[in-house]
Amino acid sequence: MRALLCKDIGENPVTEIADLATPPLARGEVRVRVRAASVNFADGMTMAGRYQVSVPVPYVPGQEFAGTVEAVGEGVDRVKAGDAVVGSVPHGAFADQVACRADRLWRIAESVPFREAAGFLSVFGTAQYALRQRARLSAGETLLVLGAGGGVGIAAVQIGKLLGARVIAGASSEEKLDLARRYGASETIDYRSQSLKEAVAVATQGHGVDVVFDPVGGDLAQPAFRSLAWKGRYLVIGFAGGSIPALPLNLPLLKGASAIGVFWGAFIEREPERHEGNMHELFGWLAQGKVQVPVGASFPLHRAAEAIQHVMAGKSLGKTVIEM
Repeated sequence: MRALLCKDIGENPVTEIADLATPPLARGEVRVRVRAASVNFADGMTMAGRYQVSVPVPYVPGQEFAGTVEAVGEGVDRVKAGDAVVGSVPHGAFADQVACRADRLWRIAESVPFREAAGFLSVFGTAQYALRQRARLSAGETLLVLGAGGGVGIAAVQIGKLLGARVIAGASSEEKLDLARRYGASETIDYRSQSLKEAVAVATQGHGVDVVFDPVGGDLAQPAFRSLAWKGRYLVIGFAGGSIPALPLNLPLLKGASAIGVFWGAFIEREPERHEGNMHELFGWLAQGKVQVPVGASFPLHRAAEAIQHVMAGKSLGKTVIEM
């Protein structure tokens, strides 16, 4: 099989397109012919050696894919050969074949293109877990989504709207804010040219927001937390801004507010039944057209390293995918 091989991690990771052996199948595993793979911020962080989970080198990056089942291992009855599926793996998705645990695969409707399905699982799974289980977002509450032009931000905008919240989207360009408006944001804030805290105060008449969904971190974290209403909830999704912020603990004290960690990968392992329920709801919404996966950029496999750089530079509009 052909794959992107990461031979050394660091700020300038060493990669090449390599011919590797077809992945063997263990009991409970499925081999999938990959048609498209999604590029996530975690892929670049892992290759840079800055992710919370490290991997030994050499390895094949990529955590999320869509394709067709080629073969099933012993004990698998969840899917069969020929099924169109999406799946997630710790790494290995940036290849034209991947072996995956059967319980990490989901069948998809024929109406959903592979390039869109590839970008569905992690961003919508994270947003669903964050807003449903962690924040317990309720209809009528106000949700502030940062990084709203990227994959997980657009997912949070759509799910927040479906749950009945008023959604305020924050992003770094007018193009990204246009995308957020198309997918349900009521108001938008360009935090490159506006004070985030002041803009939220104007939009909420000084009340503040009930929930902040923050995949950016960095310099936006404190003004976002200061924008919370009484008993607000600040969701720690990730640090696409490049730095992990330090939060003064007097802020949650004064606001009666909570900082809540969102680690979707750990949730899958620790609460598989709840995860299964979330996925059934999400795939129902996808099949009904209630949520969509906007794909802003697509790269062939031989340009996979360029696709990762595109995401890490903050250029993604919606999802960035690699098509095989």
